[in-house]
Amino acid sequence: MMILRPIQQCDYPALLKIAHESGHGFTSLPNNEALLQKKIDHSVSSFAKSASHPGDEGYLFVLEDSETGEVVGTSAIEAAVGLDDAFYHYHLSKAIHSSRTLDVYKAVDILTLCNDYTGATELCTLFLRDGYRKNNNGKLLSKARFMFIKQHQERFAETVIAEMRGVSNENGDSPFWQWLEEHFFSMDFPTADYLTGIGQKVFIAELMPKYPIYVNLLSKDAQAVIGKVHDNTRPAIELLKSEGFTFNGYVDIFDAGPTVEAKVGNIATIRNANNFTVKIGDNSGNTPVMLANDKLNDFRATVAQLNFDATSAELTLPQAMADALHLQAGDVVTATSL
Repeated sequence: MMILRPIQQCDYPALLKIAHESGHGFTSLPNNEALLQKKIDHSVSSFAKSASHPGDEGYLFVLEDSETGEVVGTSAIEAAVGLDDAFYHYHLSKAIHSSRTLDVYKAVDILTLCNDYTGATELCTLFLRDGYRKNNNGKLLSKARFMFIKQHQERFAETVIAEMRGVSNENGDSPFWQWLEEHFFSMDFPTADYLTGIGQKVFIAELMPKYPIYVNLLSKDAQAVIGKVHDNTRPAIELLKSEGFTFNGYVDIFDAGPTVEAKVGNIATIRNANNFTVKIGDNSGNTPVMLANDKLNDFRATVAQLNFDATSAELTLPQAMADALHLQAGDVVTATSL
């Protein structure tokens, strides 16, 4: 059984291994031992914290194979971004150049540096190891976060965003960054990405072009990747689109990967999931169901094949599944079919 749960201090070796495997462009898990330990500490304190509104909390989850105890993936939620450090994006929009006298009218794309998502809740740190990219593991890793948001909405903002990994090659070279590097910076993409991941963002404000960039002045390679995702990220963005997330022109300032957004009330899993009273007993079926308890620092979620009636007030769970989810008869479980 695959179980999603909050990260614990003992998961540090697994998190370090995942940081190694995730590679370039995965900014939220930089290969830095001190910072990874700090992320675990911050997550543990966030889950233990009493909060009535979104602040600087960061909730880091791991996906565990209950049979082997192996941690095989991560996902996270930042309650509100940009409250302590500036949260930058480029916004893709249009500028109109026209002249009635010359009978000329031309719309050109421009990129403008902005902080428009300050205070939004961010989905981040989604990574699943190669051998486990099957069944419903990816859906559990991503969608269970919506169950957590549904159960603790006071901790999160009305707008939820996700920055998607942009195009880069196996060496970590980004066509978009190569143009910026040539004209404004003297560091390669992996270095800039790493510095951002460890919180050293001041160079962005110091060196980024302050005025809008005309897209047609960029190299052809740079233009071609604006708003495009890395091949490994395609399943993740398609999943978010199916949840109701949309791309509104905001892209990453390093690799030009798209940022997608949704209002909490428009996210499909949050709309469709219902609460049920737990009964203990046999239940086998052919409906894939995502289940989560309603706890905070003891949060647990899984996906199982069950006989599922969304209109019922009760949901029967086998004893082993109830134990894995830290549930007893009479407790509340949140569930939705996949």
